[in-house]
Amino acid sequence: MADQPQPKAPIPLHKNRDFRNLWIGQAFSELGSGASALAYTLLVLAITGSPIQAGLVGSFALATRTVLGLPAGALVDRWNRKTVMLACEAVRVLALAALAVAILTGKASVQLILVIATIESGAAVLFGPAHTAALRHIVPTEQLGVASARNEARSYAAQLAGPPLGGALFSVGRAIPFLADAISYLISLLAIVRIRTTLQEERTEAHEKIRTSIWQGMRFLWNEPFLRATLYLGALLNGAFTGVMFVLVVVLEQRGVPAAGIGAAQSAILVGGFVGSLIAPWLQPRVRTPVLIVAICWLATGLVAAAAFAPGTYTVAGLLALVIVAAPSINAGLFGYQVAITPDAMQGRVDSAGNLVAQTLSPFAPLVGGLVVARWGGGWAMAVFAAMLGIAAVIATTSRGIWSMRPLEDLAAERDAERDRERVADVDGTG
Repeated sequence: MADQPQPKAPIPLHKNRDFRNLWIGQAFSELGSGASALAYTLLVLAITGSPIQAGLVGSFALATRTVLGLPAGALVDRWNRKTVMLACEAVRVLALAALAVAILTGKASVQLILVIATIESGAAVLFGPAHTAALRHIVPTEQLGVASARNEARSYAAQLAGPPLGGALFSVGRAIPFLADAISYLISLLAIVRIRTTLQEERTEAHEKIRTSIWQGMRFLWNEPFLRATLYLGALLNGAFTGVMFVLVVVLEQRGVPAAGIGAAQSAILVGGFVGSLIAPWLQPRVRTPVLIVAICWLATGLVAAAAFAPGTYTVAGLLALVIVAAPSINAGLFGYQVAITPDAMQGRVDSAGNLVAQTLSPFAPLVGGLVVARWGGGWAMAVFAAMLGIAAVIATTSRGIWSMRPLEDLAAERDAERDRERVADVDGTG
């Protein structure tokens, strides 16, 4: 009996032309966004001198993302994904270029800045789920975890380099960071144009009402045990990390650490995240994702608990840097599996709904942290967020949804088998 032909190994990601184009384009885009995010605040302060109005710009951007999140996912699922991404980048190029021109001509106002920031956030809300869904078609299923880890590395690098770059460019000229951001979106647009892969399956069904479409996505998210578990984990982990970072700033300020020192501590923690994102692609193929998630949740719990009682200021920062080292591996594992198990026609809705729920506790974390610090001190505030992480660890440890995760290679084999059956059915129907 002849040996069965072995399936070909997938192309390594660094040789995957379309993934490389998307990754490089987004690297420029995220770097530009990181630079302009700081520049928005500096610009409003320079024009008005008002921290309240500077905060208003950020609040408008956050509100836009919150309000448009669910409908954006539903719209992305019925539109052409590549067209959506190209349109979003084109809108952002024009918006940021218009702001740069307004600054150069002395016509920039807080009202105009609010409009531009809102437009940019709206485009980002649509771009995000389209990018997530497109990855499924650019990268083989078994490589989704590693691809997600490489995207994490890109994001952490942008977070590290973006704000210093924005401050440096702003010192050269107020319009420069926004012009640079417009150029970064243009580079991303050109990179997306070069993508050859079709980024979605053919759509034949009629479109239902947006409200019905959103509800279908939420129902799928809740009914799938793994995705339901990630709702709890995402909300707790994001809330805890947000609170811990806020408490760190407050505690360092109370201990008389200068602003430069506080910034250095935050940068050190982000370096931890960047290092973790470099480790994640190595860990993904070697450790089962459920084991990785559970181990990292308990590790983060222990490290934050230790930080609650650590005597030295920078010892605390070092412990938190170790916590953040673990974050990219969790994100990559959860994200890659989510993309793999979600039907193509629901990718946008599931991604946007999951992101919205995962951020539900984050806005309250600084308030809770501030109240606990004021009443009982920074150590107890850290302990509160360590308890949140402990709850997440217990959920991960006991969740059937997490432990039911299968290797991405198995999911890839199932998808290939399904495609083979569909091809056979098409041949039989036309024969």
